[in-house]
Amino acid sequence: MKILALESSAKAASAAVCEGEELVAQSFQRTGLTHSATLLPMVEDMLKNAGLTLAEMDVIAVAAGPGSFTGLRIGVSEAKGLAWALDKPCAPCSTLESMAWLAAHLEGEICAVMDARRNQVYQASFLARGGTLTRLTPDRAISLEELIPEIKNRGQTQILVGDGGDLCYNAFRKQGVPAVLLPPHLRHQSAWGVARAAVELVRSGGLVSAAALAPAYHRLSQAERERLNQEKGKI
Repeated sequence: MKILALESSAKAASAAVCEGEELVAQSFQRTGLTHSATLLPMVEDMLKNAGLTLAEMDVIAVAAGPGSFTGLRIGVSEAKGLAWALDKPCAPCSTLESMAWLAAHLEGEICAVMDARRNQVYQASFLARGGTLTRLTPDRAISLEELIPEIKNRGQTQILVGDGGDLCYNAFRKQGVPAVLLPPHLRHQSAWGVARAAVELVRSGGLVSAAALAPAYHRLSQAERERLNQEKGKI
């Protein structure tokens, strides 16, 4: 089974093709250019260079959230468009689980974390053992003030992945929480992790149609928060 995976949840954009758990091709870019201008050209060039076609793909996978609201909308919209045109099922992958798969070859507790701003992070914990992942917490938006005591109580060294790794590494060390920060090529989100997470969705029957594919933001957008505050002010 060939899986085409897209990742645009943060500053980096990437695309990958996997056959089962094996990486066939990947394209990665972290240049600050807009994902709407780079993601599909990356897919086209990657497939061409690998001698593959879109028609050969069996599943279209995408990092569906959490993450940047704009980035998620771009990735999900492009995945929907490809899947609809090709009549293929979609794999709506957790961005945090996809990040954790980059460290699944290690042994221990993985803290997948993204900077969500407003004094919060998007975070989920996983146990890596024998090349597999066991989820310990749901995906969530949580403050560092809430997260650190929870992590500290578990008493495990944290393997940090994600673009919030630096932020958490410094905060954890200040509070006496042992942590390991992975190198950048394993820390930043990549489409290979999305493809690997998609394999698990295939196995568990978690695929959806293009029509049902939607982002999972895990909190309200700034515009929605401002609207709610305005409505409360009128009461």
